Amino acid sequence: MSAVTVISGAPRANTRREAISAAQQAKLSALQAAAEGLDAKGIVALALKEFPGTATVVSSFGSESAVLLHLIAEIDPATPVLFLNTGKLFGETLRYRDRLQDRLGLGDLRSLAPNPTDRATIDPDGTLWSRNTDACCDLRKVVPLRRALEGFEATITGRKRFQTRDRAAMQKVEFFDGRFRFNPLADWSQADLEAYREAQELPAHPLVEDGYPSIGCMPCTRRVKSGEDYRAGRWAGLAKDECGIHGVDGEGI
Repeated sequence: MSAVTVISGAPRANTRREAISAAQQAKLSALQAAAEGLDAKGIVALALKEFPGTATVVSSFGSESAVLLHLIAEIDPATPVLFLNTGKLFGETLRYRDRLQDRLGLGDLRSLAPNPTDRATIDPDGTLWSRNTDACCDLRKVVPLRRALEGFEATITGRKRFQTRDRAAMQKVEFFDGRFRFNPLADWSQADLEAYREAQELPAHPLVEDGYPSIGCMPCTRRVKSGEDYRAGRWAGLAKDECGIHGVDGEGI
């Protein structure tokens, strides 16, 4: 079968060129055309219709997660939801996860954790984050997610163009790492997210009011100061604004 090469999403330092078959390219083009003119809920519905039983959503249950999860639950609350429980999350995030699961009726929430043998070998004292944040993210996020995604043909993410420079050019449907990726909230702003959350009476993450507009693992997240970018509290002081799961897939934890 002939193949062409594409770059999915926005270019980044670690973006690899990926072989995609002619059939996959045709499918991608058809999905991108079908997504044109659809709203976020329509794109979610498109993903679940085109990939019944083989589509999943990756969620951090962070400050913006309720919107995408509500859209999913409105269509099919049994859609598998992959949640990375890194062992380093805020307690508030874990309680928020439980609250949203109950509120939305999410029927297939899968909590992912690092492999115990890997953890004992690579990070036996749990302080890897203080020495090598990339290695810690790989152990606690990238590897578990890669394993969990095996067998899925499509993912639905909460990635938005406004979040980082690298996401600014992403499309609403992409092909990445061997599967189709849907980004129904790609063109939403923070104001759009908040307006939807309030209209649907969805609970806010409890840390938002405490100065955490973007929430990841506790050791690598700080409050954001007045005038700073909303993701300034993530890996502050480091040349890093992604955890690495976009080398696999997912919502930006």
